[in-house]
Amino acid sequence: MISTDTATGRPVQIQFDDNTLLPALFGHHDEHLLQIEQLLDVTLRYRGNQLEIQGPETSRDIADRAIENLYDRLKGGQEVAPGDVQAAVRMAASGSLEDSRIAIRTRKRTITPRSPVQARYLEALGQADLTFGLGPAGTGKTYLAVAMAVSELIQGKVDRLILSRPAVEAGERLGFLPGDLQEKIDPYLRPLYDALYDMLPGDQVAKRLSGGEIEVAPLAFMRGRTLSRAFIILDEAQNTSAMQMKMFLTRLGEGSRMAVTGDMSQIDLPPGTRSGLADALDVLDKVDGVRIVRFGEGDVVRHGMVTKIVTAYNERDNSRSATKETK
Repeated sequence: MISTDTATGRPVQIQFDDNTLLPALFGHHDEHLLQIEQLLDVTLRYRGNQLEIQGPETSRDIADRAIENLYDRLKGGQEVAPGDVQAAVRMAASGSLEDSRIAIRTRKRTITPRSPVQARYLEALGQADLTFGLGPAGTGKTYLAVAMAVSELIQGKVDRLILSRPAVEAGERLGFLPGDLQEKIDPYLRPLYDALYDMLPGDQVAKRLSGGEIEVAPLAFMRGRTLSRAFIILDEAQNTSAMQMKMFLTRLGEGSRMAVTGDMSQIDLPPGTRSGLADALDVLDKVDGVRIVRFGEGDVVRHGMVTKIVTAYNERDNSRSATKETK
């Protein structure tokens, strides 16, 4: 692929060396090109194996780098979906395209970061003994942690993968629900199962679950255990009490790593109960071996509407807070 911009203000010309990749690069009915045009306010025109980028200089440069990244992705055997296009533009705009080459490989897919914060998070998950991933829905906190855990399990770096959540509320009151214990807790653990099935074939998930290599359990099941050579994930940690959080964190054994994810704007604890996640962040902020990665609205990588929803709710909440302060 060759990119040329003979003078400032003139269109960027890109020439591709493999025409067979262009349908996947441009997308169905050119949806990927249209997405780049909308995100960057540029105009993209192609003829044969040449693509022209028109628009403001900065936007042209970002589009050029993003398209090059997507083309390299296809040449490396990876797919390009609309979410990958948005991610490439985001990474190019931040100057972090090198970070997008970080890859977590599982049996079903290869996962790469879609924002600079995701890249820092993956780095922390791969290096730190304890990583906190904080931020709104759709930022990939849990998904990336499960991806890293599955990758390390299939590489033999850990012997077990343990996924946990506080069920229903911090008190885990499940008695009123119908069914046996497994039927009671499964709905609250379903997001963790969904992530697993996205990384591994269904038969492997079932086999590893029955063999004990993968365990999905409510937080109460962690009490009294020491978890060695395991990758341990606590999801929805904002809904733990301080006592529960301390109990969970002290389960860490030799050769293990732990990831704790949560969204401090989604606390479901009874009024007056302090979140164990908030408490842990205060206590462990300066502890060596602990990494805290904070996601924002700009890191939301789900459907574009999720970003708009998160932004709208935050604007409403900020407006209410400002109104209270003026009273």
